Amino acid sequence: MKNLFWISLLLFNVQLGKSQDITIKDTETKEAIAFATISFGNGKGTFADDEGSFRFSKKLYQDVDSLFFSSIGYADLGVAVSDLKPEVFLSQEADELDTVILTAELTGKYKNRKKKEIGHDNYFDCWLPTVESEIAVRFDRYDGEPTQITQLKLPVVLEESQKSRKGKLRKFSTMFRVSFYDVQEDGSPERRSLYPSKTFIIDQTSEETYELDIEELKINIPQNGIFASIQVLGYTDPQGKLIKAKKYREIKTRSGVEKVSTTYRPLLPFTAEIEGKNTWVRRIFFNNKTWQLFDLSYNPNSKLVRSGNNDYGMGAEFKVYYRD
Repeated sequence: MKNLFWISLLLFNVQLGKSQDITIKDTETKEAIAFATISFGNGKGTFADDEGSFRFSKKLYQDVDSLFFSSIGYADLGVAVSDLKPEVFLSQEADELDTVILTAELTGKYKNRKKKEIGHDNYFDCWLPTVESEIAVRFDRYDGEPTQITQLKLPVVLEESQKSRKGKLRKFSTMFRVSFYDVQEDGSPERRSLYPSKTFIIDQTSEETYELDIEELKINIPQNGIFASIQVLGYTDPQGKLIKAKKYREIKTRSGVEKVSTTYRPLLPFTAEIEGKNTWVRRIFFNNKTWQLFDLSYNPNSKLVRSGNNDYGMGAEFKVYYRD
């Protein structure tokens, strides 16, 4: 039996040297946790796919000794690479086990209203999407009346530099996730949210504004507003499945090896046309996922901020229920 144990352990360690798919599951239900976050503790990380699976190997991530798993509604979990198993189980947070989500459906007469999106085609004034960043835009009730968001309008930019010799845009397929957050007293998004999220795919055939229908989510704007965020998860295969690929690369420089995050198409145009500041950003694998207002305090060297383009012009369509 001892020999069998050591042989099994040896085979497992050999397998870790190769690419291995790890699945993240709920401790109680044993169901996969879709799109869970995997942080490597070095400011980088990746996401599981819709089946809770991601690919890991020591050869692929040579300097990673520990993995940190997280997902909304679950307690964070850290695991040493030496203790990594084919399945990782997350426990639901105790303070959320008995939470009941009540969504009062708005009824009666309503009027359709819009908030116009603001975009442009200058890719020098764009946010370069990476898996390590999330962008949140605030929406308030329309005219102060009960309001439901039915559609998000996401301006995008398809790079001219990505055209082939025949003048056609090169193919790509990128998965994004939109999530919703309450507004805290200081005006920032809540760290955690029980609002539903939705994934979607944008490719080279997209128009300059991607229209995302979310009426089925029944997102009613609270009195103090709500944030809608957009976050890239990675490229997908022809079947629309998230590709299990490394989300950054190492570049050798004179001062050592520098990790450079993969940037994804399409780009997100930022604008200076919005009064005030309503865009917040955060690093998913860094600084405890703290939200920061996108201004000079976030990054004084940002070309976007210094040029005044510090807001993402996300638009929306609403159902507004005017009271008599």
